Amino acid sequence: MSKSFWIVNTAIKNITRLICQVDDTQLQRVPRRGPLILVANHINFLEVPILFTHLQPRPVTGFAKIETWNNPAMGALFNLWGAIPIKRGEADMAAIRRGLAVLGDGKILAVAPEGTRSGNGQLQKGHPGVVTLAMRSGAPLLPVIYYGGEGFRRNLTHLRRTDFHIIVGKQFTLNVRDAVLSREVRQQITDEIMYQLAALLPISYRGYYSDLSAATEEYLKFSSGARSNLNRLPNLYN
Repeated sequence: MSKSFWIVNTAIKNITRLICQVDDTQLQRVPRRGPLILVANHINFLEVPILFTHLQPRPVTGFAKIETWNNPAMGALFNLWGAIPIKRGEADMAAIRRGLAVLGDGKILAVAPEGTRSGNGQLQKGHPGVVTLAMRSGAPLLPVIYYGGEGFRRNLTHLRRTDFHIIVGKQFTLNVRDAVLSREVRQQITDEIMYQLAALLPISYRGYYSDLSAATEEYLKFSSGARSNLNRLPNLYN
């Protein structure tokens, strides 16, 4: 870890903890080593600096829209973090290859299948790029959700700290067996992953995936004895 990397991360972590009350205790459940696809929801800009700085010293990176580098300051910061520029709205295979290289190096790759910020915190429909990453790498997936950050701007206006909650679920792998990975199957797998996120969120944040009774787990495999996220927290918010 370079001195500049340490200074920047420490400063950002302190700033985020000044403006937010970050509940990060569950991040202790993130495995300390080995490749991992961290699958998360995407509300606004707050998650990236909070997640990145609070997971240190565990190596972690993720995708960011290529337009981010149009801003020299943001581009420099994301280069420092090793972020991977991705072209939205198309199959960016160069970005996928870089993501696979990150996993091959045993690092964490953070992925937001929604592809864009929701703003209000409600889950949007997931896109199947995460399926490609999981299938080609064989890396386990770990659902991590956030909520509370959607009120940041309003709270800042009233000089209030924002409660930023982080919940870490049970990890799993994909098991497609002999299935033909058609567009429909890839979307079903994506939806199964997204329902794992929805199960960790309060009801009002589940959005597109509000009906947990419609969830399937046909292509998900949990470790022996582990309960899926759909069964793990059934009464946490209800």
